Amino acid sequence: MVRTSKHREDIEHLNYRPAVPYPYDLEIFRVSDLKRRTREEKMRVTYRYEFHMLICVTHGRCVQWVDFDPISCNPGALIALRPGQAHNFGRDENWDGWVVLFRPEFLLPTLSPSSDLELTFDFERLPSFLNLNSDELRRVLDSIVQMREDSLINASSEDVHTLLRYQLYALVTWLGVIHSRRRTHDTLHSHALLRFTRFQKLVEEHFAEWSQVSEYAIRLGCTERSLTRATKAAVGVSAKTFISARINLEAKRLLVHTDFPIGEIAEKLGFEEATHFSKFFKRETGFTPAEFRRRQVAESLATDPALELKKSR
Repeated sequence: MVRTSKHREDIEHLNYRPAVPYPYDLEIFRVSDLKRRTREEKMRVTYRYEFHMLICVTHGRCVQWVDFDPISCNPGALIALRPGQAHNFGRDENWDGWVVLFRPEFLLPTLSPSSDLELTFDFERLPSFLNLNSDELRRVLDSIVQMREDSLINASSEDVHTLLRYQLYALVTWLGVIHSRRRTHDTLHSHALLRFTRFQKLVEEHFAEWSQVSEYAIRLGCTERSLTRATKAAVGVSAKTFISARINLEAKRLLVHTDFPIGEIAEKLGFEEATHFSKFFKRETGFTPAEFRRRQVAESLATDPALELKKSR
Protein backbone atom coordinates (compact mmCIF):
# COMPACT_ATOMS: atom_id res chain seq x y z
CA MET A 1 0.00 0.00 0.00
CA VAL A 2 1.24 3.49 -0.83
CA ARG A 3 1.52 5.70 2.24
CA THR A 4 -0.44 8.90 1.73
CA SER A 5 1.93 10.73 4.06
CA LYS A 6 4.74 10.56 1.52
CA HIS A 7 5.73 13.98 0.17
CA ARG A 8 5.29 14.68 -3.54
CA GLU A 9 8.84 16.08 -3.81
CA ASP A 10 10.18 12.64 -2.77
CA ILE A 11 8.51 10.94 -5.71
CA GLU A 12 10.71 9.96 -8.65
CA HIS A 13 9.89 11.83 -11.87
CA LEU A 14 9.63 9.94 -15.14
CA ASN A 15 10.18 11.58 -18.51
CA TYR A 16 9.02 10.24 -21.84
CA ARG A 17 11.89 8.04 -23.06
CA PRO A 18 10.80 5.34 -25.52
CA ALA A 19 13.33 2.74 -26.54
CA VAL A 20 15.64 3.76 -29.37
CA PRO A 21 15.07 3.87 -32.33
CA TYR A 22 11.32 4.43 -31.75
CA PRO A 23 10.78 7.93 -33.22
CA TYR A 24 7.29 9.00 -32.11
CA ASP A 25 5.90 11.11 -29.28
CA LEU A 26 3.29 8.43 -28.55
CA GLU A 27 3.91 4.89 -27.36
CA ILE A 28 1.44 2.05 -26.80
CA PHE A 29 1.97 -1.26 -25.04
CA ARG A 30 0.07 -3.84 -23.02
CA VAL A 31 0.35 -3.89 -19.23
CA SER A 32 1.46 -7.53 -19.42
CA ASP A 33 4.37 -6.47 -21.68
CA LEU A 34 5.30 -3.74 -19.21
CA LYS A 35 5.31 -6.29 -16.38
CA ARG A 36 7.59 -8.63 -18.33
CA ARG A 37 10.20 -5.95 -19.02
CA THR A 38 10.04 -4.21 -15.63
CA ARG A 39 11.23 -5.55 -12.30
CA GLU A 40 8.41 -6.24 -9.82
CA GLU A 41 9.68 -3.75 -7.26
CA LYS A 42 9.78 -1.03 -9.93
CA MET A 43 6.16 -1.73 -10.89
CA ARG A 44 5.13 -0.98 -7.30
CA VAL A 45 6.87 2.37 -7.03
CA THR A 46 4.93 5.63 -7.15
CA TYR A 47 6.07 7.89 -10.00
CA ARG A 48 5.31 11.41 -11.07
CA TYR A 49 4.98 11.51 -14.85
CA GLU A 50 6.02 14.29 -17.20
CA PHE A 51 3.67 12.98 -19.88
CA HIS A 52 0.04 12.02 -20.39
CA MET A 53 -1.02 8.42 -19.79
CA LEU A 54 -4.20 6.53 -20.60
CA ILE A 55 -4.69 3.21 -18.83
CA CYS A 56 -7.50 0.99 -20.12
CA VAL A 57 -8.25 -2.17 -18.12
CA THR A 58 -9.36 -5.10 -20.30
CA HIS A 59 -9.09 -8.15 -18.04
CA GLY A 60 -9.25 -8.82 -14.32
CA ARG A 61 -9.58 -6.37 -11.46
CA CYS A 62 -7.07 -4.05 -9.89
CA VAL A 63 -6.62 -0.97 -7.74
CA GLN A 64 -4.71 1.94 -9.26
CA TRP A 65 -3.40 4.74 -7.07
CA VAL A 66 -3.67 8.28 -8.44
CA ASP A 67 -2.38 11.11 -6.25
CA PHE A 68 -2.51 8.59 -3.38
CA ASP A 69 -6.21 7.87 -3.81
CA PRO A 70 -7.25 4.28 -4.67
CA ILE A 71 -9.33 3.70 -7.81
CA SER A 72 -10.95 0.28 -8.13
CA CYS A 73 -10.93 -0.87 -11.75
CA ASN A 74 -12.84 -3.58 -13.60
CA PRO A 75 -12.74 -4.34 -17.32
CA GLY A 76 -13.80 -1.14 -19.09
CA ALA A 77 -12.15 1.19 -16.59
CA LEU A 78 -10.20 4.00 -18.24
CA ILE A 79 -7.89 6.30 -16.27
CA ALA A 80 -6.55 9.54 -17.73
CA LEU A 81 -3.37 10.81 -16.03
CA ARG A 82 -1.99 14.31 -16.52
CA PRO A 83 1.63 15.40 -16.28
CA GLY A 84 2.58 16.03 -12.66
CA GLN A 85 0.20 13.49 -11.16
CA ALA A 86 1.50 10.72 -8.92
CA HIS A 87 0.59 7.19 -9.97
CA ASN A 88 1.17 3.66 -8.75
CA PHE A 89 0.08 0.51 -10.58
CA GLY A 90 -0.71 -1.17 -7.27
CA ARG A 91 0.00 -4.73 -6.18
CA ASP A 92 -2.65 -6.66 -8.10
CA GLU A 93 -1.20 -9.23 -10.48
CA ASN A 94 -4.07 -10.84 -12.36
CA TRP A 95 -5.11 -8.02 -14.63
CA ASP A 96 -4.20 -6.66 -18.02
CA GLY A 97 -4.92 -3.71 -20.23
CA TRP A 98 -3.39 -1.11 -22.52
CA VAL A 99 -1.20 1.86 -21.71
CA VAL A 100 -0.95 4.88 -24.02
CA LEU A 101 1.81 7.40 -23.31
CA PHE A 102 2.25 10.70 -25.14
CA ARG A 103 3.95 14.02 -24.70
CA PRO A 104 1.69 17.01 -23.83
CA GLU A 105 2.60 18.72 -27.11
CA PHE A 106 1.58 15.66 -29.12
CA LEU A 107 -2.06 16.80 -29.12
CA LEU A 108 -1.11 20.04 -30.85
CA PRO A 109 -1.58 19.88 -34.61
CA THR A 110 0.93 20.92 -37.25
CA LEU A 111 1.04 24.69 -37.34
CA SER A 112 0.98 25.05 -41.11
CA PRO A 113 -2.62 26.07 -41.90
CA SER A 114 -3.91 28.46 -39.23
CA SER A 115 -7.26 26.64 -39.26
CA ASP A 116 -5.53 23.59 -37.82
CA LEU A 117 -5.24 25.46 -34.53
CA GLU A 118 -8.93 24.75 -34.04
CA LEU A 119 -8.02 21.09 -33.64
CA THR A 120 -6.14 21.60 -30.40
CA PHE A 121 -7.65 19.43 -27.69
CA ASP A 122 -8.08 20.48 -24.09
CA PHE A 123 -7.17 17.30 -22.21
CA GLU A 124 -8.74 18.74 -19.07
CA ARG A 125 -12.15 18.11 -20.63
CA LEU A 126 -11.60 14.42 -19.99
CA PRO A 127 -12.52 13.04 -16.57
CA SER A 128 -9.83 11.28 -14.59
CA PHE A 129 -11.88 8.08 -14.65
CA LEU A 130 -14.44 6.60 -17.04
CA ASN A 131 -16.32 3.31 -16.87
CA LEU A 132 -16.86 2.15 -20.45
CA ASN A 133 -19.66 -0.23 -21.41
CA SER A 134 -18.88 -3.20 -23.67
CA ASP A 135 -19.53 -1.32 -26.92
CA GLU A 136 -17.53 1.71 -25.81
CA LEU A 137 -14.66 -0.50 -24.64
CA ARG A 138 -14.62 -2.30 -27.99
CA ARG A 139 -14.35 1.01 -29.82
CA VAL A 140 -11.54 2.24 -27.58
CA LEU A 141 -9.62 -1.02 -28.01
CA ASP A 142 -10.04 -0.91 -31.79
CA SER A 143 -8.58 2.62 -31.79
CA ILE A 144 -5.69 1.70 -29.52
CA VAL A 145 -4.81 -1.45 -31.46
CA GLN A 146 -4.96 0.44 -34.75
CA MET A 147 -2.62 3.13 -33.42
CA ARG A 148 -0.29 0.43 -32.15
CA GLU A 149 -0.20 -1.26 -35.56
CA ASP A 150 0.28 2.05 -37.39
CA SER A 151 3.18 2.98 -35.12
CA LEU A 152 5.01 -0.04 -36.51
CA ILE A 153 4.49 0.88 -40.17
CA ASN A 154 7.70 1.11 -42.17
CA ALA A 155 7.05 4.53 -43.69
CA SER A 156 8.00 8.17 -43.38
CA SER A 157 8.17 8.90 -39.66
CA GLU A 158 6.72 12.36 -40.24
CA ASP A 159 3.65 10.96 -41.99
CA VAL A 160 3.14 8.26 -39.36
CA HIS A 161 3.59 10.82 -36.60
CA THR A 162 0.84 12.95 -38.14
CA LEU A 163 -1.40 9.90 -38.55
CA LEU A 164 -0.95 8.89 -34.92
CA ARG A 165 -1.59 12.42 -33.70
CA TYR A 166 -4.96 12.65 -35.46
CA GLN A 167 -5.92 9.13 -34.41
CA LEU A 168 -5.24 10.04 -30.79
CA TYR A 169 -7.07 13.32 -31.26
CA ALA A 170 -10.12 11.42 -32.55
CA LEU A 171 -10.00 9.00 -29.62
CA VAL A 172 -9.72 11.56 -26.83
CA THR A 173 -12.32 13.79 -28.51
CA TRP A 174 -14.74 10.85 -28.65
CA LEU A 175 -14.05 10.09 -24.97
CA GLY A 176 -14.83 13.72 -24.22
CA VAL A 177 -18.14 13.40 -26.09
CA ILE A 178 -19.04 10.32 -24.03
CA HIS A 179 -18.26 12.15 -20.80
CA SER A 180 -20.23 15.22 -21.82
CA ARG A 181 -23.22 13.10 -22.89
CA ARG A 182 -23.24 11.20 -19.61
CA ARG A 183 -22.96 14.37 -17.58
CA THR A 184 -25.88 15.91 -19.48
CA HIS A 185 -27.93 12.72 -19.13
CA ASP A 186 -27.21 12.48 -15.40
CA THR A 187 -28.24 16.09 -14.87
CA LEU A 188 -31.42 15.66 -16.86
CA HIS A 189 -32.18 12.35 -15.21
CA SER A 190 -31.74 13.77 -11.69
CA HIS A 191 -34.08 16.66 -12.49
CA ALA A 192 -36.60 14.30 -14.05
CA LEU A 193 -36.45 11.93 -11.08
CA LEU A 194 -37.03 14.79 -8.64
CA ARG A 195 -40.01 15.98 -10.68
CA PHE A 196 -41.48 12.46 -10.83
CA THR A 197 -41.02 12.00 -7.07
CA ARG A 198 -43.01 15.16 -6.41
CA PHE A 199 -45.62 14.08 -8.96
CA GLN A 200 -45.93 10.63 -7.38
CA LYS A 201 -46.54 12.17 -3.97
CA LEU A 202 -49.24 14.47 -5.38
CA VAL A 203 -50.94 11.57 -7.15
CA GLU A 204 -51.02 9.58 -3.95
CA GLU A 205 -52.62 12.50 -2.12
CA HIS A 206 -55.04 13.72 -4.80
CA PHE A 207 -55.82 10.95 -7.31
CA ALA A 208 -59.48 10.99 -6.23
CA GLU A 209 -59.67 14.73 -6.90
CA TRP A 210 -57.40 15.36 -9.87
CA SER A 211 -57.53 13.04 -12.85
CA GLN A 212 -55.97 15.32 -15.48
CA VAL A 213 -52.22 15.72 -16.10
CA SER A 214 -52.70 19.47 -16.42
CA GLU A 215 -53.87 19.72 -12.79
CA TYR A 216 -50.62 18.17 -11.56
CA ALA A 217 -48.45 20.14 -13.99
CA ILE A 218 -49.88 23.41 -12.67
CA ARG A 219 -49.08 22.45 -9.08
CA LEU A 220 -45.57 21.36 -10.06
CA GLY A 221 -44.89 24.46 -12.12
CA CYS A 222 -44.05 22.59 -15.31
CA THR A 223 -45.59 21.70 -18.65
CA GLU A 224 -47.60 18.55 -19.25
CA ARG A 225 -44.98 17.44 -21.75
CA SER A 226 -42.08 17.76 -19.31
CA LEU A 227 -44.09 15.94 -16.64
CA THR A 228 -44.78 13.09 -19.04
CA ARG A 229 -41.09 12.91 -20.00
CA ALA A 230 -40.13 12.71 -16.32
CA THR A 231 -42.68 9.97 -15.64
CA LYS A 232 -41.58 7.93 -18.65
CA ALA A 233 -37.95 8.26 -17.60
CA ALA A 234 -38.78 7.05 -14.08
CA VAL A 235 -41.34 4.28 -14.63
CA GLY A 236 -41.71 3.88 -18.39
CA VAL A 237 -45.31 5.12 -18.76
CA SER A 238 -46.93 8.48 -19.43
CA ALA A 239 -48.17 10.73 -16.64
CA LYS A 240 -51.78 10.11 -17.74
CA THR A 241 -51.29 6.34 -17.59
CA PHE A 242 -49.68 6.65 -14.16
CA ILE A 243 -52.67 8.59 -12.80
CA SER A 244 -55.14 6.13 -14.32
CA ALA A 245 -53.26 3.18 -12.88
CA ARG A 246 -53.46 4.65 -9.37
CA ILE A 247 -57.21 5.30 -9.69
CA ASN A 248 -57.69 1.81 -11.07
CA LEU A 249 -55.73 0.26 -8.18
CA GLU A 250 -57.90 2.05 -5.64
CA ALA A 251 -61.04 0.98 -7.48
CA LYS A 252 -59.96 -2.67 -7.32
CA ARG A 253 -59.22 -2.39 -3.62
CA LEU A 254 -62.65 -0.90 -2.90
CA LEU A 255 -64.44 -3.47 -5.06
CA VAL A 256 -62.69 -6.43 -3.43
CA HIS A 257 -62.34 -5.33 0.18
CA THR A 258 -65.56 -3.39 0.76
CA ASP A 259 -69.28 -3.80 0.16
CA PHE A 260 -69.73 -0.25 -1.09
CA PRO A 261 -72.17 0.06 -4.00
CA ILE A 262 -70.62 0.83 -7.40
CA GLY A 263 -72.09 4.34 -7.34
CA GLU A 264 -70.50 5.12 -3.99
CA ILE A 265 -67.11 3.85 -5.17
CA ALA A 266 -67.43 6.03 -8.26
CA GLU A 267 -68.11 9.04 -6.07
CA LYS A 268 -65.15 8.28 -3.78
CA LEU A 269 -62.90 8.18 -6.83
CA GLY A 270 -64.08 11.51 -8.16
CA PHE A 271 -66.41 10.34 -10.95
CA GLU A 272 -69.55 12.43 -11.39
CA GLU A 273 -71.52 9.47 -12.73
CA ALA A 274 -71.29 5.74 -12.02
CA THR A 275 -71.52 5.12 -15.77
CA HIS A 276 -68.36 7.18 -16.31
CA PHE A 277 -66.57 5.09 -13.70
CA SER A 278 -67.80 1.83 -15.29
CA LYS A 279 -66.52 2.90 -18.72
CA PHE A 280 -63.15 3.90 -17.26
CA PHE A 281 -62.80 0.66 -15.30
CA LYS A 282 -63.72 -1.53 -18.25
CA ARG A 283 -61.24 0.30 -20.47
CA GLU A 284 -58.50 -0.33 -17.93
CA THR A 285 -59.30 -3.93 -16.97
CA GLY A 286 -61.61 -5.38 -19.60
CA PHE A 287 -64.38 -5.89 -17.03
CA THR A 288 -67.15 -3.75 -15.59
CA PRO A 289 -66.87 -3.08 -11.84
CA ALA A 290 -69.68 -5.53 -11.12
CA GLU A 291 -68.08 -8.27 -13.25
CA PHE A 292 -64.70 -7.71 -11.57
CA ARG A 293 -66.24 -7.95 -8.10
CA ARG A 294 -68.10 -11.17 -8.96
CA ARG A 295 -64.96 -12.77 -10.42
CA GLN A 296 -62.93 -11.89 -7.33
CA VAL A 297 -65.62 -13.33 -5.03
CA ALA A 298 -65.82 -16.50 -7.13
CA GLU A 299 -62.04 -16.95 -7.11
CA SER A 300 -61.94 -16.42 -3.34
CA LEU A 301 -64.60 -19.09 -2.83
CA ALA A 302 -62.76 -21.48 -5.12
CA THR A 303 -59.58 -21.17 -3.10
CA ASP A 304 -61.27 -21.06 0.31
CA PRO A 305 -64.66 -22.96 0.45
CA ALA A 306 -64.94 -22.01 4.14
CA LEU A 307 -65.88 -18.52 3.03
CA GLU A 308 -69.14 -19.83 1.50
CA LEU A 309 -69.87 -21.69 4.74
CA LYS A 310 -69.37 -18.49 6.74
CA LYS A 311 -71.66 -16.56 4.39
CA SER A 312 -74.41 -19.17 4.62
CA ARG A 313 -74.54 -19.01 8.41
